Amino acid sequence: MAEKTVTVEQIGSPIRREARQRQTLIGLGLNKLHRQRTLPDTPATRGMIEAVKHLVRVVEK
Repeated sequence: MAEKTVTVEQIGSPIRREARQRQTLIGLGLNKLHRQRTLPDTPATRGMIEAVKHLVRVVEK
């Protein structure tokens, strides 16, 4: 069975954000605007996306 994935794109800058939010973006593999990353759809990944939902968006396939 195929593993479910989610694609996220960074749409906001981490400048003047808490260090925790910057580290979450790095953990998601994002560090520049409009960069996209496909990740496994796990509760941990969803939690990280929720923590920085104002800086990222989920890309529909």
